[in-house]
Amino acid sequence: MKVRSAVLLASLGLAACAQMYPGSKPGMSFFVTSQGPGRGGDLGGLAGADAHCARLAAAAGAGDKTWHAYLSTDTVDARSRIGNGPWYDAKGVMIASSVADLHGAGNKLDKQSALSESGAVINGRGDTPNRHDILTGSNPDGTRVAGKNCAGWTSSDAGTAIVGHHDRMGLRDDAPSKSWNSSHETRGCSQEAFKATGGDGLLYCFASGGKSAY
Repeated sequence: MKVRSAVLLASLGLAACAQMYPGSKPGMSFFVTSQGPGRGGDLGGLAGADAHCARLAAAAGAGDKTWHAYLSTDTVDARSRIGNGPWYDAKGVMIASSVADLHGAGNKLDKQSALSESGAVINGRGDTPNRHDILTGSNPDGTRVAGKNCAGWTSSDAGTAIVGHHDRMGLRDDAPSKSWNSSHETRGCSQEAFKATGGDGLLYCFASGGKSAY
């Protein structure tokens, strides 16, 4: 009788949770934005980029967490903005257990795990259009690259930005081409310049805190 009661209570709890958080992505703490703000490198600074992550996360049912864009500026390192991990994609796959793991050779970030907030695969090399350039402004270890962040993510007409390849593919079989966060510079900071090198102004978003829906 006690076992049956426990099972019943557990079932009721799960049902109640599903009703409280319809359409939520349990455990999602990382995604690639399905779209950028549309103003090239002018993201409204770090605050504007974070707000963009938060809006998309909320629309996907994960608005109960604190979201930050993985972006460096001349004074801020992207790796310092995203919390301690672990991080999971929209399908529950752990992409990294810690900041060190995320920036090491063993992270699980690739085209099949670097999903959008809704769990969709983002176009990569070989797809039309290619959207694999993700804005970061960072070195491979997540530290800042001075002057390569579209004026602190406030400009669409001055400077350039460092991007990574979410699909870990490029023109060559070398480390930069396979880097998720530090592959090459853009041709400029306009939306058109981003598209010319295989991008669309997309961002990596990480949950750095807040309670889980489950």
